[in-house]
Amino acid sequence: MKEFSFTGVLWRMGFALALVFATFNPSGHSYVHWLAGDFQTNRPLKVIIGIALLCAWIFFVRSASAVLGRLGFGLLVAFFVAIVWWMASMGWVTIGSGATLAWVALTILGLVLGIGMSWALIRQRISGQASVDRVDN
Repeated sequence: MKEFSFTGVLWRMGFALALVFATFNPSGHSYVHWLAGDFQTNRPLKVIIGIALLCAWIFFVRSASAVLGRLGFGLLVAFFVAIVWWMASMGWVTIGSGATLAWVALTILGLVLGIGMSWALIRQRISGQASVDRVDN
């Protein structure tokens, strides 16, 4: 998928948000809650899913950080935090509880990872310059 499309960006954001919320969320229905519930039951399955989630996290974080870098991550987080701050100042969002704050923080993390996964294609579309991955040994 070398071509940029808005649908592709949405898919990447959806996968990133699904990864974040499947790993942990305040609702009590996540891998972390399942793991903490009763570790003795389904241990092999819990380990398999844990390894799969870890692989997905490594893939998403490394892919996004290779394109965005620390500065890009910081700017995107600051951008989304400013949006939440603005929404809170307008009364559209109330961040009074820890659970709400956790949902907001997890959503921001998912959006940043999703944008990071799409950024090389967005940048290529806007500037015409392709990004090339550097191989670290």
